[in-house]
Amino acid sequence: MNATPSRAVMLCGTEHQDPPTRRLCAGPLSVEFQSGALRYVRFGGIEVLRGVMFLVRDENWGTFAPAASDLKIEEGPEHFLASYRAVCEDAQRCLTYEATIAGRSDGALSFEVTAEPKTDILTNRTGFVVLHPAALAGQPVCVTHVDGRREMARFPELISPGQPLFDIRALDHEISPGAWASVLMEGDGFEMEDQRNWSDASYKTYVGSLLKPWPYTLAKGSRHTQSIRLSIAGAESVASAGADEAPVTVALGGETGGRLPVVGIGVPAEEAEHAIATLDLVRHLAPRFFICHLDLRGDLARHTLEAYARLGEATGAEIDLEIVIPDGTSPTAELGRLAAAAAKARLKPAALAVSTVADLLSWQPGQDRPTEPTPEVICAAAREVFPEVRLGGGVFSYFTELNRKRPPAGLFDYIGHTTCPTAHAADDRSVMETLETMSAIIASTRAFIGGRPYRIGPSAIGCRDNPYGEAPFENPDNTRVCLARVDPRQRGLFGSAFLLGYAAACARGGLDAMAFGAPTGPFGFIHRRADYAQPYFDTLEGPGVYPAFHVLAGLTRGSGRPLLDATVSRPGVTAALAWRESGRDVLWLANLTASPVQIMLEGVPAGTARMAVLDAESFIQATRDPDALDAVAVAAPAGAICLDAYAVARIAWASV
Repeated sequence: MNATPSRAVMLCGTEHQDPPTRRLCAGPLSVEFQSGALRYVRFGGIEVLRGVMFLVRDENWGTFAPAASDLKIEEGPEHFLASYRAVCEDAQRCLTYEATIAGRSDGALSFEVTAEPKTDILTNRTGFVVLHPAALAGQPVCVTHVDGRREMARFPELISPGQPLFDIRALDHEISPGAWASVLMEGDGFEMEDQRNWSDASYKTYVGSLLKPWPYTLAKGSRHTQSIRLSIAGAESVASAGADEAPVTVALGGETGGRLPVVGIGVPAEEAEHAIATLDLVRHLAPRFFICHLDLRGDLARHTLEAYARLGEATGAEIDLEIVIPDGTSPTAELGRLAAAAAKARLKPAALAVSTVADLLSWQPGQDRPTEPTPEVICAAAREVFPEVRLGGGVFSYFTELNRKRPPAGLFDYIGHTTCPTAHAADDRSVMETLETMSAIIASTRAFIGGRPYRIGPSAIGCRDNPYGEAPFENPDNTRVCLARVDPRQRGLFGSAFLLGYAAACARGGLDAMAFGAPTGPFGFIHRRADYAQPYFDTLEGPGVYPAFHVLAGLTRGSGRPLLDATVSRPGVTAALAWRESGRDVLWLANLTASPVQIMLEGVPAGTARMAVLDAESFIQATRDPDALDAVAVAAPAGAICLDAYAVARIAWASV
């Protein structure tokens, strides 16, 4: 018998909740206090800092979840004060710290920590991290260095592959005309990295330096004091922005001159036969291409190649191969072995991208890649063995690695990479915030690949590849875990809203193609039984689909269609994507937040439009019926609609 899912499972695929936040205010100064950290530091409604946090990271860059106690909070009209104790420990080590946070109505904010290791601590980084919002791209910043020197610089506009600023003691930036925010960082030297590399919507200034040896040891019994102090000069000139209360407006216009990127789906080798088992639903998704992954370090399983071939034949989609060749081997020999096996399986790829094992790993900026085989040698081998196949370059992992290992000009027919929204933080808001950075990633890539065809994907919420460790992390408790292979939100309404927001960002950036997830499995759109729990879906008696299935099916049908202008007044709250197809205009909307949102619509004809909504109310029907959106469609209300948490709406009407 099918169970009725809880609201938490419908929204995010798990009963676990993000930690609660508490807003602290002192006049025009406000912060959100969550799990001992500060988020969204605002003055007069203007976001000054995205976050301030004290982190303890182990020798593998794993971040301890501090166990906090003795929390005390005092608030008044002109000030607030919070203090707590915290313990970071595992079976081998333990560190405790005491924290005090104080804010005043003049914009002064301090966050002080004194830490004491109870054992020796081997760490890559222990201390403060300050996040400046990505919206500061290209803006001036005054840097005070550790030796007292001051210089003017800018927050990078194009994403910097390396650290843009070093030896930092303080950073000052203008928050409104005549008002400057100064962040003083004490206790050690700091340096900055451009976190947009990993699609985080921030510039991160962190304690210590990646130029120094790591990991390092904090000795048992030693004491370490650090502080972050914010001050506002010209605070009296800041008028309240009122951004939190502004309504959301979506204004629809005419054709932009662009087209929706061609839409495909990834197929990991381990999911190929599962995809065949759900072939009717895969046909319903109607992708234009599949990105089929093969790792030549193992045996070339004929049944996998045959499954790839059958997927192409059954759907009419082209097969694009993504090939990993072992280090220390001949690319020509390895690709020749693949070509022979593919011929036996009647697999005819339309495109091919090749990576060595070394190119799957992360390198620091400026670090030389292994000399053999070079990209030129790999490219020559691929063109010799597959002379009629388009050849892709770039990386199979994230933009970070493409930005640091830029492909030689003119060598490849197209360039690609993926993204992962959980590289540094896995809470719901941080994951959604990564959508803000897609435009900068696309612009930065275009700056060094020029006009060559450009694709992103296959991307998902979960981590398909971990360049920073041996493998993606496991998630046995079905929670929110950084760089985890399985992310429960792929199965919830969150996943459908994130997908729509991601596709909208790619479409605005003018990509040629975009690929998502997989038909089944951790990155999938169709449920199958697995070695991890999938609440509610595991109770279904027949095939089920995740809410994002319906969004992807809509996107594939819009592949290559003329885009319509859809302007959103608050893009961090709502995403919009519109195109013209087969005599009708289609507008998709997504609520990117956990709270209901009222959306004013402009340019949608009254009385003729039909609207279908994916939300908690339609969730069960949507998971059991691949045509659910057509079944639940009703006349669209005139002027305004309300979308529940992470809801997605499709509105369509006859083209004029």
